[in-house]
Amino acid sequence: MTRIINKPKDTVSQVLNGVAYIHQDILQRVPKTGILLRKDKTSNKVSIISGGGSGHEPAHFGYIGENMLDASVSGPLFIPPTAEEVFEAIKKTDQGLGVLLIIKNFEADVTNFLKAKEMAVKAGHKVGHVIVNDDCSVETGSFEKRRRGVAGTVFVHKILGAAASEGKSIAELVKLGETVVQSMNSLGVALSSGTSLTGDKINFDLEKDMISFGIGIHGEKGYRSEPFYSSEHLANELINKLLVQYEDYTDKKFAILINGLGTTTIMEQYVFSNDVRRLLDLEDVEIVFAKTGNYMTSTDMAGISLTFLEIVEEKWLDYLKMTTNAFAWS
Repeated sequence: MTRIINKPKDTVSQVLNGVAYIHQDILQRVPKTGILLRKDKTSNKVSIISGGGSGHEPAHFGYIGENMLDASVSGPLFIPPTAEEVFEAIKKTDQGLGVLLIIKNFEADVTNFLKAKEMAVKAGHKVGHVIVNDDCSVETGSFEKRRRGVAGTVFVHKILGAAASEGKSIAELVKLGETVVQSMNSLGVALSSGTSLTGDKINFDLEKDMISFGIGIHGEKGYRSEPFYSSEHLANELINKLLVQYEDYTDKKFAILINGLGTTTIMEQYVFSNDVRRLLDLEDVEIVFAKTGNYMTSTDMAGISLTFLEIVEEKWLDYLKMTTNAFAWS
């Protein structure tokens, strides 16, 4: 596959430079790092930082802005940033009330971010963290839940970012974040595997006209493959798998996030969105907030994911609807 890039080794840095140029009214890059900072700093709030390996664009820098993130830290493709760079982001964003780290539940991400937290605490910073594990896919064979951090992380960015703007403390944000994560489930499906930056390596084998359920955002293969039948069939499968995670779901309110995984067209995403709407109406499931688009991708993977967030408190809905200038949410 041909890509519009220069040297693969320079791609991540050039992406960050391009983002900082196009969105210079919102954010700025710390030179020679993977750190992007919100320009309009607010001194009377806890700062919110997230990040991870590149390849998930617009995550996470697309969520820097008012009522969302104060900084993002990007590593190489599918490799988290170093603890030292996360620590540097903490130092540059802490306005005196401390910093909250939002971490996707992958071993390397958790290790590096928590090491950075330890470094920051030793240096005198107040730091909390929330680990997002919304993926309800299962392991092939054992069928144990994988619980990786995937597209639902964006809901966490929005809710905690808005709550921080209202002046909540680190402890309050951690408690809120953990409750949000416990109320959320995501599941993805691939129509084709993503490839390496050079396009010469595929992440996993998937035969033509087959789809893979339960894929990961780092190109991990799903737990089951079957022929593709229709968008409606696909929506029905994902909805059923997600709704069984909740008891008495007809008595609950939900926010949903329909997420393109890389090369799925906007046309396809809205066809799928319409099928989700129809099927949820048939199940009498109340949806009070919905978004469709590319929020957390996996390079050039073709596919889609669906996230359900139970709205446990009405305030969460207020936070989701609170205005932001973060370019990937708006």
